[in-house]
Amino acid sequence: MFQALHETVEYIKRKTNNFQPEIGIVLGTGLGALVTEIEVEYNLMYSNIPNFPISTLEFHSGKLIFGTLKGKKVIAMQGRLHYYEGYSMQQITFPIRAMKALGIHCLFVSNAAGSLNPNFKKGDLMIINDHINLQPESPLRGHNDADMGPRFPDMSQPYSRELIDSAMAIAEKEGINCHQGVYVSVTGPNLETKAEYKYLRIIGGDAVGMSTVPEVIVAKHSGIPVFAISVLTDEGFTEVLVPVSLEEILETAREAEPKMTKILSQLISTL
Repeated sequence: MFQALHETVEYIKRKTNNFQPEIGIVLGTGLGALVTEIEVEYNLMYSNIPNFPISTLEFHSGKLIFGTLKGKKVIAMQGRLHYYEGYSMQQITFPIRAMKALGIHCLFVSNAAGSLNPNFKKGDLMIINDHINLQPESPLRGHNDADMGPRFPDMSQPYSRELIDSAMAIAEKEGINCHQGVYVSVTGPNLETKAEYKYLRIIGGDAVGMSTVPEVIVAKHSGIPVFAISVLTDEGFTEVLVPVSLEEILETAREAEPKMTKILSQLISTL
């Protein structure tokens, strides 16, 4: 991995005139509009970056965006990678390793998720304060390079309490309906059955999705503080489970996205 990472980072530096980002951003399904808030200096297609996995989803644009947001230099992934696309956990999290090598010292992650909590409705936001990992393997499986992080990284506080508190204060000030909760990460790509939704709620989940946790694990392994937020696009707690389509999920994400963008941009301005 070290050689591949070196090649990737050197290519990015050449193409961006040694751009040095302070903050990394991962934009989830239907949540790419934050890019419009960025004063873009460079953008690179994943397909042109050596060793970089390519997003196979038609609704993920697959670009690395470099620029300034609220006075901070940022690098944003417009389109993330998922285990269900056929990639290994190491491939999925390779972009986080590259961001770290480029110099980020904080990571912001967004996703679209299904609500498991009857108090969290479709269209609400949920700031993630903990997670349950039901993905089939860890991105840290295999040889550990001590230069990248410890063999057994601590996960007692995977999400920055300071950033969570600041984001909740912003949401309250802006009148945005925003919760805190536990995110459950599953493989996908199928959505859950009624019994599975019930199980995930019983074990402590407030929302369920197919991403985020691998990136968070690698960020923590790398010593990077993390803030993560979900847009709740459907409800898995109803007595009669209503079928949901991708189109509905994307539409709900688009409608809720301005609220998420407001929280993220204001939060970044405080750093």
